[in-house]
Amino acid sequence: MEPSYNKFHIRAIIGLGNPGNQYHRNRHNIGFRVVDELAELYHASWRETNNMLLAIIRPAGFEHDVYLIKPQTYMNSSGQVLPWLTKKGVKPEEIVVVHDELEKKFSQLVLKLGGSHKGHNGLKSIIGSVGPLFWRLKFGIDRPDDREQVPAYVLANFPAEQEQQIPGLLAKAAGLLL
Repeated sequence: MEPSYNKFHIRAIIGLGNPGNQYHRNRHNIGFRVVDELAELYHASWRETNNMLLAIIRPAGFEHDVYLIKPQTYMNSSGQVLPWLTKKGVKPEEIVVVHDELEKKFSQLVLKLGGSHKGHNGLKSIIGSVGPLFWRLKFGIDRPDDREQVPAYVLANFPAEQEQQIPGLLAKAAGLLL
Protein backbone atom coordinates (compact mmCIF):
# COMPACT_ATOMS: atom_id res chain seq x y z
CA MET A 1 0.00 0.00 0.00
CA GLU A 2 1.37 3.38 -1.02
CA PRO A 3 1.97 5.83 1.84
CA SER A 4 -0.46 8.72 1.94
CA TYR A 5 0.71 12.22 1.20
CA ASN A 6 1.38 14.33 4.28
CA LYS A 7 2.00 17.96 3.38
CA PHE A 8 3.70 18.60 6.75
CA HIS A 9 6.56 16.27 5.74
CA ILE A 10 7.33 18.19 2.52
CA ARG A 11 10.47 20.33 2.57
CA ALA A 12 10.94 21.10 -1.14
CA ILE A 13 8.72 21.52 -4.17
CA ILE A 14 10.50 21.49 -7.52
CA GLY A 15 8.59 22.74 -10.54
CA LEU A 16 9.92 21.43 -13.84
CA GLY A 17 10.23 23.68 -16.85
CA ASN A 18 12.61 25.57 -19.07
CA PRO A 19 13.97 29.04 -18.24
CA GLY A 20 13.09 31.98 -20.47
CA ASN A 21 9.93 33.92 -21.31
CA GLN A 22 9.54 32.10 -24.63
CA TYR A 23 8.74 28.90 -22.69
CA HIS A 24 6.51 30.40 -19.98
CA ARG A 25 3.15 29.17 -21.31
CA ASN A 26 4.44 25.89 -22.79
CA ARG A 27 2.85 22.66 -21.61
CA HIS A 28 6.29 21.50 -20.47
CA ASN A 29 6.51 24.52 -18.11
CA ILE A 30 3.42 23.82 -16.04
CA GLY A 31 5.65 22.83 -13.09
CA PHE A 32 7.17 26.34 -13.05
CA ARG A 33 3.69 27.84 -13.12
CA VAL A 34 2.54 25.75 -10.14
CA VAL A 35 5.48 26.83 -7.96
CA ASP A 36 4.95 30.42 -9.14
CA GLU A 37 1.38 30.10 -7.84
CA LEU A 38 2.67 28.89 -4.45
CA ALA A 39 5.22 31.72 -4.25
CA GLU A 40 2.48 34.24 -4.99
CA LEU A 41 0.10 32.73 -2.41
CA TYR A 42 2.78 32.94 0.28
CA HIS A 43 4.16 36.33 -0.85
CA ALA A 44 7.61 34.86 -1.45
CA SER A 45 10.19 36.35 -3.77
CA TRP A 46 12.52 34.48 -6.09
CA ARG A 47 16.29 34.72 -5.98
CA GLU A 48 18.82 33.06 -8.22
CA THR A 49 21.32 30.68 -6.65
CA ASN A 50 23.08 27.43 -7.62
CA ASN A 51 21.47 27.02 -11.09
CA MET A 52 17.97 27.59 -9.75
CA LEU A 53 15.41 30.17 -8.80
CA LEU A 54 14.61 29.70 -5.12
CA ALA A 55 11.79 30.98 -2.94
CA ILE A 56 11.35 30.00 0.70
CA ILE A 57 7.95 29.79 2.38
CA ARG A 58 6.67 28.78 5.82
CA PRO A 59 3.06 27.55 5.46
CA ALA A 60 0.75 27.75 8.48
CA GLY A 61 1.20 24.78 10.79
CA PHE A 62 4.67 23.90 9.45
CA GLU A 63 7.64 23.72 11.79
CA HIS A 64 10.09 24.13 8.92
CA ASP A 65 10.55 26.15 5.73
CA VAL A 66 9.61 24.75 2.34
CA TYR A 67 11.92 25.43 -0.60
CA LEU A 68 10.24 26.27 -3.90
CA ILE A 69 12.61 25.58 -6.77
CA LYS A 70 12.65 26.28 -10.49
CA PRO A 71 15.79 24.69 -12.00
CA GLN A 72 17.46 27.03 -14.50
CA THR A 73 19.39 24.24 -16.24
CA TYR A 74 16.69 23.36 -18.82
CA MET A 75 14.47 20.33 -18.46
CA ASN A 76 16.97 17.58 -19.31
CA SER A 77 19.33 18.66 -16.50
CA SER A 78 16.77 19.38 -13.76
CA GLY A 79 18.47 16.96 -11.37
CA GLN A 80 21.44 19.32 -11.00
CA VAL A 81 19.56 21.14 -8.20
CA LEU A 82 19.36 18.01 -6.02
CA PRO A 83 22.87 18.13 -4.50
CA TRP A 84 21.97 21.53 -3.00
CA LEU A 85 18.86 20.02 -1.36
CA THR A 86 20.83 17.00 -0.15
CA LYS A 87 23.33 19.34 1.55
CA LYS A 88 20.36 20.99 3.30
CA GLY A 89 19.37 17.57 4.68
CA VAL A 90 16.29 17.17 2.48
CA LYS A 91 15.47 13.50 1.83
CA PRO A 92 13.91 12.30 -1.45
CA GLU A 93 10.59 11.45 0.25
CA GLU A 94 10.38 15.09 1.45
CA ILE A 95 10.42 16.38 -2.14
CA VAL A 96 7.55 16.92 -4.56
CA VAL A 97 8.35 17.33 -8.25
CA VAL A 98 5.61 19.04 -10.27
CA HIS A 99 5.62 18.09 -13.94
CA ASP A 100 3.56 17.82 -17.09
CA GLU A 101 2.11 14.35 -17.73
CA LEU A 102 1.28 13.13 -21.23
CA GLU A 103 -0.49 10.02 -19.91
CA LYS A 104 -3.16 12.02 -18.06
CA LYS A 105 -6.04 13.96 -19.55
CA PHE A 106 -5.72 17.74 -19.51
CA SER A 107 -6.60 19.11 -16.07
CA GLN A 108 -6.14 15.79 -14.25
CA LEU A 109 -3.90 16.20 -11.19
CA VAL A 110 -2.38 13.15 -9.50
CA LEU A 111 -0.09 12.96 -6.45
CA LYS A 112 2.06 9.83 -6.40
CA LEU A 113 5.15 8.57 -4.60
CA GLY A 114 7.82 6.96 -6.75
CA GLY A 115 7.64 5.44 -10.19
CA SER A 116 9.59 5.58 -13.41
CA HIS A 117 10.29 8.56 -15.62
CA LYS A 118 8.17 7.20 -18.53
CA GLY A 119 10.39 9.06 -20.99
CA HIS A 120 10.13 12.44 -19.20
CA ASN A 121 13.68 13.79 -19.33
CA GLY A 122 13.26 16.10 -16.34
CA LEU A 123 12.15 13.18 -14.17
CA LYS A 124 14.93 11.03 -15.61
CA SER A 125 17.49 13.64 -14.51
CA ILE A 126 16.03 13.85 -10.99
CA ILE A 127 15.85 10.05 -10.64
CA GLY A 128 19.50 9.95 -11.72
CA SER A 129 20.34 12.24 -8.80
CA VAL A 130 18.23 10.87 -5.91
CA GLY A 131 16.49 7.72 -7.10
CA PRO A 132 12.76 7.29 -7.75
CA LEU A 133 11.28 7.62 -4.24
CA PHE A 134 10.11 11.25 -4.30
CA TRP A 135 6.57 12.60 -4.62
CA ARG A 136 5.27 13.76 -7.98
CA LEU A 137 2.37 16.01 -8.79
CA LYS A 138 1.47 14.97 -12.31
CA PHE A 139 -0.37 17.68 -14.23
CA GLY A 140 -2.26 16.14 -17.15
CA ILE A 141 -1.63 17.73 -20.54
CA ASP A 142 -3.05 15.01 -22.89
CA ARG A 143 -1.00 13.24 -25.53
CA PRO A 144 -0.85 13.89 -29.27
CA ASP A 145 -2.00 10.98 -31.44
CA ASP A 146 1.35 10.74 -33.24
CA ARG A 147 4.30 9.84 -31.01
CA GLU A 148 6.60 11.79 -33.33
CA GLN A 149 4.75 14.99 -32.39
CA VAL A 150 5.50 14.72 -28.64
CA PRO A 151 8.61 17.02 -28.57
CA ALA A 152 6.80 19.82 -30.44
CA TYR A 153 3.60 19.22 -28.46
CA VAL A 154 5.17 19.65 -24.99
CA LEU A 155 7.03 22.77 -26.14
CA ALA A 156 3.84 24.33 -27.53
CA ASN A 157 1.60 26.65 -25.54
CA PHE A 158 -1.73 25.43 -24.24
CA PRO A 159 -4.56 26.22 -26.67
CA ALA A 160 -6.68 29.23 -25.64
CA GLU A 161 -9.59 27.16 -24.26
CA GLN A 162 -7.22 25.22 -21.99
CA GLU A 163 -5.22 28.32 -21.02
CA GLN A 164 -8.44 29.85 -19.69
CA GLN A 165 -8.71 26.93 -17.24
CA ILE A 166 -5.09 27.18 -16.05
CA PRO A 167 -5.60 29.74 -13.22
CA GLY A 168 -8.18 27.48 -11.53
CA LEU A 169 -5.98 24.43 -12.03
CA LEU A 170 -2.96 26.21 -10.57
CA ALA A 171 -5.01 27.06 -7.47
CA LYS A 172 -6.20 23.45 -7.22
CA ALA A 173 -2.62 22.14 -7.58
CA ALA A 174 -1.40 24.54 -4.88
CA GLY A 175 -4.18 23.32 -2.59
CA LEU A 176 -3.19 19.69 -3.14
CA LEU A 177 0.44 20.40 -2.31
CA LEU A 178 0.07 22.62 0.76
